[in-house]
Amino acid sequence: MLSTGTLDWSSWDVAVPRPPGRLPGIRMAGFRPHVPAPVDIAMIAHPSVTLLIDLSDGGDLAYDAHGRHGRGSVAAGLLPGELRANGQVGEVLEIRLEPTVAAFLLGASAGLMGTVVPLEEVWGRAAGEAEDRLRAAGSWNERFTTAAEILTRLTRKSTRPPVDREVAHAWRRTLGTRGRVRVDSLADEVGWSRKRLWARFRSQLGITPKRAARLVRFDHAAHLLAAGRTAAAVAAESGYFDQSHLHHEAKEFTGLTPAAVAVAPWLAIDDVAWAAPAAASGI
Repeated sequence: MLSTGTLDWSSWDVAVPRPPGRLPGIRMAGFRPHVPAPVDIAMIAHPSVTLLIDLSDGGDLAYDAHGRHGRGSVAAGLLPGELRANGQVGEVLEIRLEPTVAAFLLGASAGLMGTVVPLEEVWGRAAGEAEDRLRAAGSWNERFTTAAEILTRLTRKSTRPPVDREVAHAWRRTLGTRGRVRVDSLADEVGWSRKRLWARFRSQLGITPKRAARLVRFDHAAHLLAAGRTAAAVAAESGYFDQSHLHHEAKEFTGLTPAAVAVAPWLAIDDVAWAAPAAASGI
């Protein structure tokens, strides 16, 4: 997520699970302002499906996506377009699901591509029960444990088949190459035709392999911009044709210019909230 305004992270507490509490393909972070304050945050696409769980008593987290307004906990699929979260925000738990995990838990029809919906639309009655349990927890560690239990139970109860191992391999390779891999090469690696890989990948993850590569590449570019690299250098290092190509991708995925992405406050906390585990090889 990105903010187009100012956001002073020194006035927020950010909590992350201890390593034993991490689940494969699932990452979590908790956010709590020292004093509840209004925020206006523009979210950008990144290579995961996002669950924002509002833990405030009044359901004060609001969102605006494609002209659709809502309040409370939300599920944002891949490539949600221009999405803003705002309101008098208190405590929020953010859960990021790798698409291969999200497809098993939520199903491709639950909005993995370009959709933002209230959490109850993908979790049903379990969404309200989960919110109640998470609010009642006495600490972030308890909340992370509770969230892990809820997700583990959903995994065990899911009747959906896991994604094909070929599709999972193609997704991992796309991440590992930072989006700089050709669909033909992926098809050769898994022993499928290009057409079959394209069809299975899209039906199971809700996104085409080429679109997934563009998303992963832009995510890498956004982090380089936030690290202070010039747009020209980022374009060259990330494999864009030129700086105007990077500008086009930034506008399409976020509605922002590369310059705005570079100073987005949300990325300033990224190394704290979403630091990769030392031994991780995935997202």
